[in-house]
Amino acid sequence: QVQFVESGGGLVQPGGSLRLSCAASGFTFSADGMSWYRQAPGTARELVAAITSAGGSTNYADSVKGRFTISRDNAKGTVYLQMNALKPEDTAVYYCRRRGVGSDPWGKGTLVTVSS
Repeated sequence: QVQFVESGGGLVQPGGSLRLSCAASGFTFSADGMSWYRQAPGTARELVAAITSAGGSTNYADSVKGRFTISRDNAKGTVYLQMNALKPEDTAVYYCRRRGVGSDPWGKGTLVTVSS
């Protein structure tokens, strides 16, 4: 079955960096675009970044543009999110998922806390 396992979250000071990873399984990873989402306490889940199946095109939410970079390794079935210049408002649980497949299950996510 389709599964996503996110990792790499933690506590980081404002201005710091983290690299998130998401291991995907249960489908042909190289055939699908992938996305990262996040959900802060008391808010709706929002799309943060997306990447096409071959990695040739990416797009980002305005709030993270220039600070976050999404990438993928199709040989490893893994998508990454490099997060730099982190801000307290980036605090959230981060999830990955296939683009445009609403029936996919959500993983457990990985918690990112940006605080001094």
